[in-house]
Amino acid sequence: MTEKDFLAKWVNEMKEREFTLKEAMLFSQRMAQLSKALWKAIEKDWQQWIKPYDLNINEHHILWIAYHLKGASISDVAKFGVMHVSTAFNFSKKLEERELLRFSKRENDKRNTYIQLTDKGEKILLELMKNYKPESHSIFQGVAPLRELYGKFPEMIEMMTVVRNIYGNDFMEIFEKSFHNIENDFSDDNGKLGELFQDEEELA
Repeated sequence: MTEKDFLAKWVNEMKEREFTLKEAMLFSQRMAQLSKALWKAIEKDWQQWIKPYDLNINEHHILWIAYHLKGASISDVAKFGVMHVSTAFNFSKKLEERELLRFSKRENDKRNTYIQLTDKGEKILLELMKNYKPESHSIFQGVAPLRELYGKFPEMIEMMTVVRNIYGNDFMEIFEKSFHNIENDFSDDNGKLGELFQDEEELA
């Protein structure tokens, strides 16, 4: 079969599907260009939020993962942080040098390296959450009219389904766990986020 015949066969097969090639391309390009535009805004918001703590996005994401997993392997960090293993290791190493993380091995798993937040690392992460100011984030400003109209933030169910189909159930379970932890373990008093047990200790 020549390349031309193969292409013709492929085009015919695509026509027989429930979607057209044009529909598929238009969807892919809409998703790509909207995602790129959103990421540009998200990246700027994220960088401004963590800048006072001399962190970059990968470093903050690693601290976030380590906090919610209560100890994670470098492989876990790479998987759930959507980064290469070498990137996860190198940035984790920098965080270790700043005494924000500690490295360890496990008796039943000598091959993998694990990371855990130090008290200093946890303190910085919690301070970041406490100092989060939604009004300074363009993504929040962009979605505010929708919240005002419908009384809630978009749930993004379709987007989450797409991500689940690409990255798998494990990825989404960790994704959901991190936000479940915030909903259950943090209070929202006086316009600031704080851990519930810390708030209770202060009241005591």
